[in-house]
Amino acid sequence: MITDFDDLCLWTYVTVDDILIKLTPLLRRPGPCPDCSDSELIAMILIAECKGWDIETQLLSEFSQHRHLFPILPCQSRFNRRRRNLGAIINQIRQLLLAGIEAASEQLCIIDSLPIPVIQFHLVPSSTNNWSCYEADYGRVESKKQTIFGYKLHLLVTASGVIVDFELAPACETDLAVGYELLSNHQNKQVIGDKAYISTQVKDQLAQLNCIDLITAPRRNQKQQISTQPKRWINQIRQIVETVNGQLSQQFHTQNNHAHSFWGLCSRLYAKLTAHTLCIYLNQLSKKEACLQIKELAFPVH
Repeated sequence: MITDFDDLCLWTYVTVDDILIKLTPLLRRPGPCPDCSDSELIAMILIAECKGWDIETQLLSEFSQHRHLFPILPCQSRFNRRRRNLGAIINQIRQLLLAGIEAASEQLCIIDSLPIPVIQFHLVPSSTNNWSCYEADYGRVESKKQTIFGYKLHLLVTASGVIVDFELAPACETDLAVGYELLSNHQNKQVIGDKAYISTQVKDQLAQLNCIDLITAPRRNQKQQISTQPKRWINQIRQIVETVNGQLSQQFHTQNNHAHSFWGLCSRLYAKLTAHTLCIYLNQLSKKEACLQIKELAFPVH
């Protein structure tokens, strides 16, 4: 079981290293291998996200106090460059971790979006970054009654809180349009959404083409209403995605990601989502190990 920081580092490194063996063909590079291996670097990235160390100077400073775990640390510029280059690999690790999480196969899911601002609203006119070239735009966040410049991270989350899929879209895109695109990649699910996903046409298309039942509570001004009990059930299930959104915002700092470019943003989001999945994966392993220990105590092998 994971009881301290050293355990977290060991479990993370071993998990990442085992997965990277399967991804070896994707890791070929010219020249000699770096002194700090890909397994070590990715492990540091994921551990740092779990700890909330999302600023490079803080990350490297913290790990410099644990040289017995990671003896070789790259410089800040090299760390940033390698993290961007390994972004797709980190996302592959997330997908392989999902395959080992039992709750990831649940059919009951929730869909929602999370704002990802990239520039403070008042600084957009004077900004010299090329965010607009990557479709960053103004968008309204109704839940917070504010307008942002950037993107929205659309999440598909199981009823157990596992993020099974996501899509990054310009903030101006509606939740319904991006949600339909996201759900079109899945089959045989029951998906709960808020009022932003109300559309008879989209509901019928998903049901016919993907066997997906999109469930939303009707607006107050709609003729067809549902009883109190189903509405309460929908609200209770939706609290799960609100919890996940809170974890991503407060623990993994998705809304304050410090990225200066689109690809830097993508690599950071890959790391944050993978770290969230890794935490669930390690918790599952810890529970299994604890159960085995209890069984051994109750039924010792002679």
